[in-house]
Amino acid sequence: MSTVVMVGTRKGLWIGQSDDRREEWSWSGPHHDMEEVYSCLVDTRGGTPRLFSGASSSWLGPQVRWSDDLGATWQETPGGAIRFPEGSGATVERVWQIVPGCEDGVLYAGTEPGAVWKSVDRGATFALEEALWNHPHKAEWGEGFGGQAFHTILPHPVDPASVTAAISTGGVYQTTDGGASWAPRNEGIRADFLPEEQRYPEFGQCVHKVTRHPSRPERLYLQNHGGVYRSDDEGGSWTSIGDELSSDFGFPIVVHPHRPDTIYVFPNGAGESRYPPGAQAAVWQSDDAGATWTARTDGLPDAFYVGVMRDALCADTHDPAGIYFGARNGSVWASADDGATWRQIASNLPDVMCVKAGVIG
Repeated sequence: MSTVVMVGTRKGLWIGQSDDRREEWSWSGPHHDMEEVYSCLVDTRGGTPRLFSGASSSWLGPQVRWSDDLGATWQETPGGAIRFPEGSGATVERVWQIVPGCEDGVLYAGTEPGAVWKSVDRGATFALEEALWNHPHKAEWGEGFGGQAFHTILPHPVDPASVTAAISTGGVYQTTDGGASWAPRNEGIRADFLPEEQRYPEFGQCVHKVTRHPSRPERLYLQNHGGVYRSDDEGGSWTSIGDELSSDFGFPIVVHPHRPDTIYVFPNGAGESRYPPGAQAAVWQSDDAGATWTARTDGLPDAFYVGVMRDALCADTHDPAGIYFGARNGSVWASADDGATWRQIASNLPDVMCVKAGVIG
């Protein structure tokens, strides 16, 4: 079995390959040189593994590309595929998310400005989720410092009519009728940037990332702009689980591939210090759904004055699982033992925006 790690940066994409031991790595890149790669995916469905990248060129705009030979050659979606209809007054700036649906051939993409798109032909074409794009709340969605984008899309693992999505700043939304309607799912999530009496609004929260395990789809985990939360009713209500962390501010949150109660976050300092508290790189792990936390630092550097973005922490499906993160100083770190110990597997890359892993064979 082989392991593939895709690393998207602000100046291209790198692809790492290893075996199931994940001790030695070979790298190719840059692919899509000098293009911003905010999203990528190792899609192992359908027999032939397909790599996807959402790249943005300063001259040609955004493009979804795919490769069926682990990056040796790339195909482009015809005409760009992800484009707003004429007369909409909107232009796609970046593709922030590419994820598989629960049905063969289905993919979802999230873009800036905030929109969700669906493909039923494995990325050849994409259709706009118009009910979400035309949602009455949209006029009040704000923009985080990174821009307004649907950075999280969670298709239900067995129900194709159910999808949960999140946007900064707007919050969590969910459809249960195949996209005909979308409802906010933010009860209990705090918005610290609002006046005290308004800090639990129906929508408008600055959600950074949401995740879940396919064996327990009703349980969601969320990293907010200040706060880490768990929902046990698929977003109907949320409970804070971040009190033990060094900081409840961060961007990524990832669930273990085989243990739905095990989650990982990478806390950053709040305010102006967008690096880990004390400048000690640490992946914090909970094995009891957020009741308690442990800082995993073995092998990680101190004097680490950079952050980890919302899609730059991920897991593979080996047992024990590989956990990976990429940082804004161009370093990529990996653990082959569920996060217990770490080592650097790439360095001196451009600013890392996303990291995705997959197991082939």
